[in-house]
Amino acid sequence: MTRLWTGKGDDGTTGLLYGGRASKASPRFDALGAADEAQAAIGVARAEVAAGSELDVILTTVARDLWVLMAEVATESENHAKLVEGETLVSQAMVLAVEQVMLDISTRFDLPAEFVVPGQDRSSALLDLARTVVRRAERAVLPVVADGSLAVPYLNRLSSLLWTAARWAEGEPLPTRTTRPSTP
Repeated sequence: MTRLWTGKGDDGTTGLLYGGRASKASPRFDALGAADEAQAAIGVARAEVAAGSELDVILTTVARDLWVLMAEVATESENHAKLVEGETLVSQAMVLAVEQVMLDISTRFDLPAEFVVPGQDRSSALLDLARTVVRRAERAVLPVVADGSLAVPYLNRLSSLLWTAARWAEGEPLPTRTTRPSTP
């Protein structure tokens, strides 16, 4: 069996994309950790919806987008030119896609006229929790991304999408998974 660790991080550093190492205590790794937590929180919300449903597809897509965002955050500014839009660099198309999905969903129900108390049902509560983790990631990413990065606008739109999806879920209960999805 191959080892799952290298031991290189035992000195308190972690390798960066395209080279270099940084302290695990740096703001860059706070941002990466917050984005990782956001992806996991989205996964928990996704586990509550029906496999293959529209919301399942949306949540899977944005979870994959977060890999792109994390690649960007894990790259020192001197290696920024090596990043590829949509693969290792958040692109305008990614921001617009999240925005469009949010706008599409918002046309399917009446938006609340007041503040919302989370927890009407499990699906919406988990989506609201994921939204708050994304907001924290947004705050953590802001000081570490390069000027002109679209990572913060992406996270801003993503949190709005998750809020919208939670309100959508409250309007019509989403079917709950009764079985675990098979692993490919």
